[in-house]
Amino acid sequence: MTAVDPQRTSAAPVADASHADAPVPATASARTAVSARADAPADGDASADALRASRSARFDRALGAYDLRGRIGDDLDDDLLYALGFGAARTFGDAGAEEIVVGCDMRPDSPRFAEAAAAGVQAAGLRARFVGLCSTDQLYFASGHWHLPGLMVTASHNPADYNGVKVCGPGAAGVSRDHGLGDIRTAALDAPRHEAGGGADRAGAVMVDARGAEELAVEFATRLRSLTGLDRLEPVRPLTVVADAGNGMAGKLLGEVFGTDADLPAVPFTLIGLYTELDGTFPNHPANPLEPENLVDLQAAVRTHGADLGLAFDGDADRCFFVDGTGSVLSPSAVGALVAEREIARAQDAGETEPVVLHNLITSRIVAETVAEAGGRAVRTPVGHSGIKRLMREHDAVFAAEHSAHFYFRDFYSADSGILAACHVIAMLAGTEESAANLIADRERYVASGEINSTVADPDAVLADFAARARAGEYGDGDVIAFDGVSLEGDDFWCNVRKSNTEPLVRFNCETPTAERTRALTDAVLTSIRR
Repeated sequence: MTAVDPQRTSAAPVADASHADAPVPATASARTAVSARADAPADGDASADALRASRSARFDRALGAYDLRGRIGDDLDDDLLYALGFGAARTFGDAGAEEIVVGCDMRPDSPRFAEAAAAGVQAAGLRARFVGLCSTDQLYFASGHWHLPGLMVTASHNPADYNGVKVCGPGAAGVSRDHGLGDIRTAALDAPRHEAGGGADRAGAVMVDARGAEELAVEFATRLRSLTGLDRLEPVRPLTVVADAGNGMAGKLLGEVFGTDADLPAVPFTLIGLYTELDGTFPNHPANPLEPENLVDLQAAVRTHGADLGLAFDGDADRCFFVDGTGSVLSPSAVGALVAEREIARAQDAGETEPVVLHNLITSRIVAETVAEAGGRAVRTPVGHSGIKRLMREHDAVFAAEHSAHFYFRDFYSADSGILAACHVIAMLAGTEESAANLIADRERYVASGEINSTVADPDAVLADFAARARAGEYGDGDVIAFDGVSLEGDDFWCNVRKSNTEPLVRFNCETPTAERTRALTDAVLTSIRR
């Protein structure tokens, strides 16, 4: 791999001390570690009640359906992260866990928040295996590799003044408010008061497991290369890839997975990195590739360098968006269809007769059609990260795709990984003279509206009205289905209206064979929703 970057020439290391023999302090600057010891409030019951009430109010604001996410200071502070670690340890400990793996992204507050969460884990009587800086999919891999519950301190694609925690069960199992996260919240309220401070040599201090972090980097990169064939890649042509890390955790992954930072041989293609310096203030653009303006630099670089492919990662690097050699953005559903073909073929080569692929209800129909054409069986799921993880295990599905660019793999502990999807696409391009645009062309048969939100007074009433109008044929002939909201399924189109989990709004998606029909259907439904 040849690496070129306007800012730097190599990807960021795991942490400054990831190759040291002895444990090091958890923060990126190695200043201090947080003591795992926490004493109960000394001010009596009134103080304890006030602390519990404060935590409860913060959890009410920050705890969503699948993770903890909020503004630093207003919603999140060291104490809440400490309490979350304590609650996670109590909850997972009751199920038999003895240790929790903890990691964090590159936001300025993340190492400190992760220290606090790890201290809370230890205060509840479990061990905290703190691996320091990592991507979310590396944390999921660690959870699967070591069969431990996991806490990942990150706010993903959110702005710099946000942070949060993603939680998984042992083996990277999905956790949601209805399946574990609510229990963690309840237990967290009873955590003793968090007392920050203490030096790195203080007994009980939470330290980065340097050897564990190094093992994680090596095993993660090795697994991805093995699953996709990058470890034996022989490109039929010179291949150039531009990757925009957005100053997020992909800046660490690129050198490990494609280069030599994990002590593996470089993969034989040219990689041009953009914004690979880890910087949680996001000085170049927000690490949110869902927004078209955040792809402009990548698109320009792909055209300037005559690259074959562009990759854009979000802040915690669990999602990857793709750009072809012309700078055009590839539909995540179309990419999901391509990867599904490869995963189906791999499963069939191993003896499976009809591998299962999951897709959520707002992915393009091209995913289900491609799965059927490849000899697999497509199963539709509701929208939602943790639900898909559970359904992956229930159906023993080989792969799952969401239109939001989350891609899940059975052989990656049924968890999602953006860079694993990228490895598949790179391996595919390396084996053909076809361009990315040509590979994807026949998988973009439909035109999607994209997800459109509408704030409404009564979401349930809006869904009922949409269902009634759909049954009356106002939006075209089709079947009305109550599944994650209400869907209208026609012969060559579909549309769906569903409620938000956290806000008084409804979300609309549709897909038809032409842009004109998609615009007309979108206008008709939104007019009814917003009247």
